[in-house]
Amino acid sequence: MKANTPALVLEGVSKSFDEFVAVRDLSLVVRPGTIYGLLGPNGAGKTTTIRMIVNIIAPDAGRVLLYGQPMGERLMDRIGYLPEERGLYKKMRIGEQLRFFGELKGLTPKQADERASGWLDRLKLSEWRAKKTDELSKGMQQKIQFITAVMHEPDLLILDEVFSGLDPVNAELMIEVLHELKAAGRTIILSTHQMEQAERLCDDICLINKSRKVLEGSLREVKSGAGRRAVALRAENANGVLEDRRLVAGVKNLGDYSEVVLAEGADEQEVLRRLVEGGAKVTRFESVEPSLHDIFIQKVSEG
Repeated sequence: MKANTPALVLEGVSKSFDEFVAVRDLSLVVRPGTIYGLLGPNGAGKTTTIRMIVNIIAPDAGRVLLYGQPMGERLMDRIGYLPEERGLYKKMRIGEQLRFFGELKGLTPKQADERASGWLDRLKLSEWRAKKTDELSKGMQQKIQFITAVMHEPDLLILDEVFSGLDPVNAELMIEVLHELKAAGRTIILSTHQMEQAERLCDDICLINKSRKVLEGSLREVKSGAGRRAVALRAENANGVLEDRRLVAGVKNLGDYSEVVLAEGADEQEVLRRLVEGGAKVTRFESVEPSLHDIFIQKVSEG
């Protein structure tokens, strides 16, 4: 495998179920050693796309290439897959369950036990090893399912709603772990509704809506191409200026400051000058780029 070979390539992939088109002519490239966000609203086609990647269902048209090779059964052990739906055995003890899943991926019982111990310790679950699945919280079950996806050390890790059920502390722990896996050279495809997490993690993104790709590129390219300019403003007595639609397209209140979206062609320095001349007391005024959440909402609304 060449160093510059993409981890994953989809070429014109389509999938229909009777008259319903789930994915239409989707092409994308996932660079090795990156975190790639596969984003979109419910029903957009993300899960169908993932199921084609992991060979659960076959595309009607197009092809899937994993590290330059057509996807097939022989390549499955190079993938780790965390589905959105949990697939753990409720009455089976965690340690036994992890050994079982490890053996399914080709590990010896000893290897499976050793890797399970390491991951249970990393995710702060060691004391739960002898418990049954139905004795664990939803967040704990999600972390166990994550371990089943990574313990065979796959080259490509596909995570469908990995933050589901995780409280803020464990979500932060998961972010740390994903950064560690990326630093170790793993490639990660992240499908999530949580744009804040995607923005913190992803190098590249693909936004799907109504079965089609509507946006793709690096996070920096996506943000710079959003065509939206805004400033973060904290000020007293600013209402008169903010209501001038020649300067301001809209205002979003965010706690102790506001995000002011500039009108097309408006100059942010002119806004600041007008605020000061109008007697406003300005304590914060800085350019802000659009969040991935804002871009997501805009593109889905346009669709």
